[in-house]
Amino acid sequence: MKQLIFCGMLLLLLSSCKEKLDPASFNNTKWELTELPGLTLPASAKASLNFADSLKISGKSFCNSYGGQAEIADNKITVKNVFGTRMFCQETDAAERSYLHALNQVNGAKVKENKLYLLNGDKTLLIFTKTN
Repeated sequence: MKQLIFCGMLLLLLSSCKEKLDPASFNNTKWELTELPGLTLPASAKASLNFADSLKISGKSFCNSYGGQAEIADNKITVKNVFGTRMFCQETDAAERSYLHALNQVNGAKVKENKLYLLNGDKTLLIFTKTN
């Protein structure tokens, strides 16, 4: 019984140490994509993610511009209603499709040392560095 109580207290302690996502901390921030795991980023273009007031997002997806809405609830972040321009750029097409696909799969995030990690469960989808 003592072990069960100890395990329960340990779980509560560890879960309280988990970083909470504060929506206000994202307002008016700009991020540049530095890593899309499993893909080499194009040298000819960059991807960015900008958060405005009310978690409205915008940015460049290498070739095109995009926008949408981020939501933070229950310490999870999701990206919804993503829209964008539709120019075709052959040299960045694969990276752009992978970036937008990953962005639509996001259900979590963590911020550590000026880096934003967008996640799906425990899997890191996108890594950004803060630019402002």
